[in-house]
Amino acid sequence: MDTRNSSIKGKAYEYACVLALQEIVAPIHSIELEQNESLRIAKSRYENDISNQEKSDMLLSAKSGIEAIIEMEPKIIEDGVDKLTISLQPDNIATKLGDIRDVLIIRRELSWEIGVSVKHNHAALKHSRLSATLDFGNVWLGTPCSQNYFNTIKPIFERLQTLKNSSAKWNEMTDKEISVYMPILNAFKTELENINDSHSDITEKLIKYLIGGNGKDYYKLIHNNNHTTTIMPFNLYGTLNLPASDTNPTIVIPKIKLPTRIIEFSYKTNSQTTLILTLDNGWSISFRIHNASTIVEPSLKFDIQLQSQPANIFYLNKEW
Repeated sequence: MDTRNSSIKGKAYEYACVLALQEIVAPIHSIELEQNESLRIAKSRYENDISNQEKSDMLLSAKSGIEAIIEMEPKIIEDGVDKLTISLQPDNIATKLGDIRDVLIIRRELSWEIGVSVKHNHAALKHSRLSATLDFGNVWLGTPCSQNYFNTIKPIFERLQTLKNSSAKWNEMTDKEISVYMPILNAFKTELENINDSHSDITEKLIKYLIGGNGKDYYKLIHNNNHTTTIMPFNLYGTLNLPASDTNPTIVIPKIKLPTRIIEFSYKTNSQTTLILTLDNGWSISFRIHNASTIVEPSLKFDIQLQSQPANIFYLNKEW
């Protein structure tokens, strides 16, 4: 799926979640839908840019997911004089603040909200960039990268800038794995290991950053093409799964056990573009470096995926 098509379907699925919330909750509790540009875009994508079959599938998927979330979050339908507010967040919130929640569900009378990160057919973690000046240590972990790291990567990105100035294309760089990807990955690996050696909480901070939310717990709702919806709660700070005044959650979320140390950090077998970080407590993460454009540019993207996770991480797969 190309990037634009993926974005269209992601936005459409956000609106399907809004419709599902309205359909399920409105008969029980009054709803207020926050009118903003994010809602307008999502509604347009749903109504104009996908097929009728896709609309039907997305709505069924969203209803299945929202019903499960309500079982974990009884405050959504708790009695009260206030309205349940539904708000779609702008995309730049994730970029600027690291808050990857797409849909906010708010009860102002209860001073309570939860967020849902909506995904269409993928479960990737954050897509982060590396460049000559981007300090991943500071942004991700709160610990600045060393000058040695920047001295190592600077000549590589300077070469990419020169190639960009001549409008060179990535597919014309036959040596990019050896001359660009691997040296950058090696520098990244060494720097992350060095930061970890001097700080005891780096693995925990790394997972919290990559899972996202910027200090806010959330649910991830994934629309799968096999007629299932995956619901994954990330309750790192203890704000999900709270009881209502007279009702307890019917589904209880176990506490996530975060990693405490690195077991191994090495290249994926037969790969020149992907590192695998293996941590204790069942965590494993892949970092695949790649370019995100046709013309060479002096920055690279990470596609970061959970390869494995603790056995006690709770998730549901709901058929529809």
